[in-house]
Amino acid sequence: MKRLRVGLVCPYSLDVPGGVQNHVRDLAEALIGLGHSVSVLAPSEVPDEEAGLPSYVVPAGGAVPVPYNGSIARVSFGPVVAGRVRRWLREGDFDVIHLHEPASPSLALLALWAAEGPVVATFHTSRLRSRAMSASAAILRPSLEKVTARIAVSEYARDTLVQHLGGEPVVIPNGVYVDRIAHAAARPDWRGASATIAFVGRIDEPRKGFAVMARALEAITRHRDGVRLLVVGGGDIQRARSALPDRLRDHVTFLGRAGDEEKASALKSADLYVAPNTGGESFGIVLVEAMAAGAPVLASDIPAFRRVLADGRYGTLFEPGSPSDLASQALALLEDQGRREKLAEEARRDVRRYDWSVLAGKIVEVYETVVR
Repeated sequence: MKRLRVGLVCPYSLDVPGGVQNHVRDLAEALIGLGHSVSVLAPSEVPDEEAGLPSYVVPAGGAVPVPYNGSIARVSFGPVVAGRVRRWLREGDFDVIHLHEPASPSLALLALWAAEGPVVATFHTSRLRSRAMSASAAILRPSLEKVTARIAVSEYARDTLVQHLGGEPVVIPNGVYVDRIAHAAARPDWRGASATIAFVGRIDEPRKGFAVMARALEAITRHRDGVRLLVVGGGDIQRARSALPDRLRDHVTFLGRAGDEEKASALKSADLYVAPNTGGESFGIVLVEAMAAGAPVLASDIPAFRRVLADGRYGTLFEPGSPSDLASQALALLEDQGRREKLAEEARRDVRRYDWSVLAGKIVEVYETVVR
């Protein structure tokens, strides 16, 4: 296998947790582990000397928040950033450029405009009715013709890409380092007296469903004493805590924007992982992380989650946006240890296909194809 010089472009601030950011970082580490030379260009929220980013990351400057796909994306754009992109491309002399979300107004699009060699693009967004993508499709198509190979992280991301921008992408899902999560240490001090539920996601991002989870917790705690909810994710913790009913506040532990190890420990400490997301998800990487940790999964029945859980084989599904159905399903699972153990065991066997040791090799095959 030829040692490749790979330039990865992350459109969003790498020092702020997120699905695309984690994907880029983990892929970079997997490629380096395979012996390839990797440089990652990404925005940075803090000054370069304070960012604490890995040595393979080249900061492209500050980012500005913009609404995108029901969330807030922190992106860099403009002539100064474009100059940094061109310099990075020139100095890197890459065999292949791998862009993430090049259809967004970000570093990835600037790099696409400036790139001259083989280009691979990965598309993460799943939103069939996207006015922004529909409006920009005619402008983007000529630029996207420079892309030699396209990857989608799920069938839903693939459908979004094909509908709005065309092309024939290959599907390679998001990955995790399964053993790192599986071997994480549980935290006894985080456990509830009778049960522990984990939630992962920004608490002030409506589509992540924290409000649904909080309302369901009211019903759960009325029927079962000693339940603790571990909340992992950024956002205004003080505001979220004050919005909870008084009787619930002692049941909820906010861990804030946790690192990978702390998040894995939270999942390992949980009797049940709940994903109450209301939509806008193209894959569901946090479900895979919970599966790797051995936490039984209860997730809203949205298409991306249903696919990861194989229509309920690897986890239980509930009606999206319904606190009552969430509470009912959660209570049933907490009362049935045998059911939880069976779900967790089935999931542990399946989750290996999402390990980066498998997926990085598939991505390298794409690189080799475009380089040839």
